[in-house]
Amino acid sequence: MKVHVANHPLISHKLTVLRDETTDSPTFRRLVEELVTLLAYEATRDVRTKTVSIKTPVTQTQGLKMAEPRPVVVPILRAGLGMLEGMVRLIPTAEVGFLGMVRDEKTLMASTYANRLPEDLSGRQCFVLDPMLATGGTLVAAFNFLIERGATDITAICILAAPEGIAFVEDAFKDSNVPITLVTGALDEKLNEHGYIVPGLGDAGDRLYGVV
Repeated sequence: MKVHVANHPLISHKLTVLRDETTDSPTFRRLVEELVTLLAYEATRDVRTKTVSIKTPVTQTQGLKMAEPRPVVVPILRAGLGMLEGMVRLIPTAEVGFLGMVRDEKTLMASTYANRLPEDLSGRQCFVLDPMLATGGTLVAAFNFLIERGATDITAICILAAPEGIAFVEDAFKDSNVPITLVTGALDEKLNEHGYIVPGLGDAGDRLYGVV
């Protein structure tokens, strides 16, 4: 698995505001969208393109367009939904699927309760959106779900990641032939005894949408 920690002063600045417990939900949502657009720029460096011929107001020339089949963006509900707007702002022609996943607070294992994805993901570049890579259980379950449907190129975009989560995902797919990339805004210190990232930013879903 390739891991890319984006190093940019604007990302660091926005992350600092996100971490602040006094940041309200509207500001939190707006900053998440902005952060994801910055992270998506890094995550899509290898997006597939094709050469096309076009005519400018001056002359005939060649350029690049996104190739078919189009990428699939997969936010993991519910917190990943807050990242979607920032992603599709950068690649508006991508298709969007959804995975509903929940983590058991005792076992820390994730299970899927809903999905809205193409049945066949063969040849598709998949971009998974999940704000926090904590224990890694949710991403491992999501990746396995996509691979079962034929995905052969997966990139996860996470605002924060913990070393334990990265190690868990790497170990789960060490023998996989599917290229997996993680793009994150920061690699934090550790997980606490409850499986939360430290220093982290709390529960991303609650801070995006409130406690339900």
